[in-house]
Amino acid sequence: MPALKKIALTITSAALLSGFVLSPAAAADKDTSDDKQPKPPSTMSSLGGEQLGKAGTQVNLGPGAPVLPKKLSGRSWIVADAESGDVLAAHNSHWRLPPASTLKMLFADTVLPALQPTTLAHKVTENELSGVGEGSSLVGIKEDHTYTVHDLWLGVFLRSGNDAVHVLSEMYGGVQKTVDAMQAHAEELQALDTVVVSPDGYDAPRQVSSAYDLTLIARSGLQKKDFREYAATASADFPGEKKKGKKRESFEISNTNRLITGDIGVDPYQGIAGVKNGYTTHAGNTFTGVAERNGKVLLVTVMNPSAEESHAVYKEAAHLLDWGFAASGKVTPVGQLVPPRSLDTGTGIGGKGATPAAGAVQGPGGKAEATHASASNGSSGVGTALAIIGGLLVVLAAAVFLVNRRWPMAGRTRGTETDAAETAATAAGTKDAEDTGTAEHTGKAGESAEDTGEAGKDVEDIGKHVEGDPEGAGATASAAPTDKP
Repeated sequence: MPALKKIALTITSAALLSGFVLSPAAAADKDTSDDKQPKPPSTMSSLGGEQLGKAGTQVNLGPGAPVLPKKLSGRSWIVADAESGDVLAAHNSHWRLPPASTLKMLFADTVLPALQPTTLAHKVTENELSGVGEGSSLVGIKEDHTYTVHDLWLGVFLRSGNDAVHVLSEMYGGVQKTVDAMQAHAEELQALDTVVVSPDGYDAPRQVSSAYDLTLIARSGLQKKDFREYAATASADFPGEKKKGKKRESFEISNTNRLITGDIGVDPYQGIAGVKNGYTTHAGNTFTGVAERNGKVLLVTVMNPSAEESHAVYKEAAHLLDWGFAASGKVTPVGQLVPPRSLDTGTGIGGKGATPAAGAVQGPGGKAEATHASASNGSSGVGTALAIIGGLLVVLAAAVFLVNRRWPMAGRTRGTETDAAETAATAAGTKDAEDTGTAEHTGKAGESAEDTGEAGKDVEDIGKHVEGDPEGAGATASAAPTDKP
């Protein structure tokens, strides 16, 4: 009998052990369910309309309106009419979350008007690159090399280069001055969920924005001709290495916005015109886009989708755009994109919580500049982008032009710009505008590191960090000391 008892105990133990071994798989499945996903705060701003302050999906379907796409997994999203400002549908649109590189839209909208002309040349110093965060997405800028402002903006918009952001910030007056100006401009735009800590969107404690704010920011930026053209550029030549005794080389950079360039499993979106994508360990994938179809212009923002499929942020954004175009005129808006404070007509479309986010630096902001764009030299190919003009409420109207499928380096096709660049380089004290070295670039973002906090919460101790596109859309440069290719 003792022997039989031992056998029975052995069998029972084995059965229990097998259950424990199998249980992690079930637990992993449960972790991805809705009850394990972070919940939005109970109180959110209702700026733009009372419904926008409510948690969950907000939509008012009318007769004949299509239902919303299924399996939308973004923690927060919004789809709005760019011209009227009507918010067609939203989901936790005022939830303050890490924005990743979509914050570069605010950087560009703030800094672009000040750094003119774009032919201005600048020789990069070691100090200007010293603050670039570890694991940052890079375009491949090297110290003691000269770049035009145009080159640097291509690096920001196409490759989401934090190295380009830091150089432009120094040209603007320093990183802190840039951050303060961005915060003031966010307040002017009434992007009051936004707290700016880093100009490039690199994860930082308390740095947040929202789908609503990012859409406001994109709407403002798209009124600037340069902003529109950079955001719509699919590829360009970027200055590389100037080896001793040889002509300076260049290498091609491509836009990491997969709704412009496409990728395996995601096609270029018909009518897409940008705007900006992002990824960090804490923010997850984020994206703001603008598209035109049959004269209708829509803006969409998706933040941190939980779906595990490849390119989920782009697919969900595309589904929302498709829905928005089909639903236009068949839904009652759930809210409005508010105008900048300097243009606010006092129509009462504010709401509870219409105050700057905690930690925001208050100050004056600049008016959005309204201009009309035309296609740049060398533009060709399929797809559309849009030029946007301003009105009383910074209303957007579509005037379509082709996406810049390729944008050569400034000076390669425009002789007057070459002369201007050389003049600017001389005036700045640079010895030779061609005096630089090649940037090798890998096709992948820096090495991933441990996540030190949950997205959507303040992270007081940011450890290692990865930024770019975990699926290969973000590029890094091996030359940068802070990067791990």
